[in-house]
Amino acid sequence: MAILRGWPSFPEELPVFDPLEAPRTPQQLFLNWLDEAGEHVLAPHAVTLSTVDSEGAPDARVVILKDVDHAGWYVASSAESPKGVQLAKDPRAALTFFWPGRGRQVRLRGPVSTTSAEVSAADFRDRPPASRTEALIGHQSEILRHPDDLLRAAEEAARRVAEDPDVVAEAWTRYLIAPESVEFWQASHDRRHVRLRYRRGDSEDWVREQLWP
Repeated sequence: MAILRGWPSFPEELPVFDPLEAPRTPQQLFLNWLDEAGEHVLAPHAVTLSTVDSEGAPDARVVILKDVDHAGWYVASSAESPKGVQLAKDPRAALTFFWPGRGRQVRLRGPVSTTSAEVSAADFRDRPPASRTEALIGHQSEILRHPDDLLRAAEEAARRVAEDPDVVAEAWTRYLIAPESVEFWQASHDRRHVRLRYRRGDSEDWVREQLWP
């Protein structure tokens, strides 16, 4: 389609990224980029979470990043959702952040583990009331036979939240992705895009490697 080639991919002005000045850990560089992206793009904390199903087929959806620390990146979901079921069977995942307004991507992948029940419960309580209500409805990705079924379930979930602000969905889980590699990608209009990969070395320190575009 001709129209696809007519749309611009990135703004005229792009930030400069010098890999030689990158910090020692990918977490610090990510937080720098995230903070900068928050000044220019909507929902910079939105991330594509990729998993595999029981047959090894890839699956992906957009979720919200919950936190980043020395251990890795955190997201949350119901353990009974398709992604939760997939992670229980094959606890590996990839995260992809894309900030087109800055011409930047961050890609990471690695093993996934669950946090404690207390941490997951605290994550749930920190959600806005509407988000807690949605999670308490349950049945995610199941076939909806009639809109009235959703309406009734939503009303019941909203009642539970109103009566008990501390109520927690039992299956709600915060997940930790502890990456084995993290790649930072900075677009360039001359197509000589800048790519920097952090990977775990033998000593558990991060090794930094610049990649060809």
